[in-house]
Amino acid sequence: MTTQGRPLRIACIGWGAISRSAAQLLEGTPVEIVAVAVRSKRTRDDLPAGATIIMGPDELAGTDADLVVEAASHESVAQWGRPALAAGMDFIVSSVSAFADADLLEELRDLATRNDAQLEIHAGALGGVDALSAARLLGIDRVEHRIIKPPRAWCDTPAEELCDLGGLTEATAFFSGTASDAASEFPKNANVAMTTALAGIGPDKTRITLVADPDATTNRHEISASGAFGELAVTMSNKALEANPKTSAMTALNLVRAIQNRVTSVVI
Repeated sequence: MTTQGRPLRIACIGWGAISRSAAQLLEGTPVEIVAVAVRSKRTRDDLPAGATIIMGPDELAGTDADLVVEAASHESVAQWGRPALAAGMDFIVSSVSAFADADLLEELRDLATRNDAQLEIHAGALGGVDALSAARLLGIDRVEHRIIKPPRAWCDTPAEELCDLGGLTEATAFFSGTASDAASEFPKNANVAMTTALAGIGPDKTRITLVADPDATTNRHEISASGAFGELAVTMSNKALEANPKTSAMTALNLVRAIQNRVTSVVI
């Protein structure tokens, strides 16, 4: 619900396609974006009314935000997560690949505990994360996650050296390994690999396959798991954000859902 009778006050870290889409979807809700962290103070016409531009973590405490929402880069998670949680602000992470560094995850968890704050990893481009996390309570033996995207979505990544993205005539798997390796080598494109891993059996046991498919028109995720709970199979075919073909629209939608769940009377 709202905090002390006022809207939930948010500081956004990053003002890219995800943050802008989320801000549009949050219009008319009891949520107020009070600050936006960016790299330069150039004029931006699309900032929410009343939002202050901040450029350094030391400015975060002065925003009086209740919640800090990261949607910038894996480097931003440590940079902004530490001061947010130290100030008792809840912190939602989008760039989950940052937690390929297990020490960082442990550090932020401890900060949250000591300061009565919450560190939240939202589902991003995925579905079924809730079921996978629940299944862990009874036991999971195996988790596999295939990420299939059009070749152009893998441009400017190590995939360019692993296969001929421009000349592919059929779906080609160019990487197979652990979630730790996938998140480290492809932090922007395979970000959700770490989400699956943390929800299930961990980064070193979760198997990730990355595929470039010239016939693909969506970003597709195929997750399968089995264990004492039974079996799980989830397929998501996500359209990309128009402003960023490397990012699924569902990422922004799940971020909005995570925020709205803090201000609504009924949560599903």
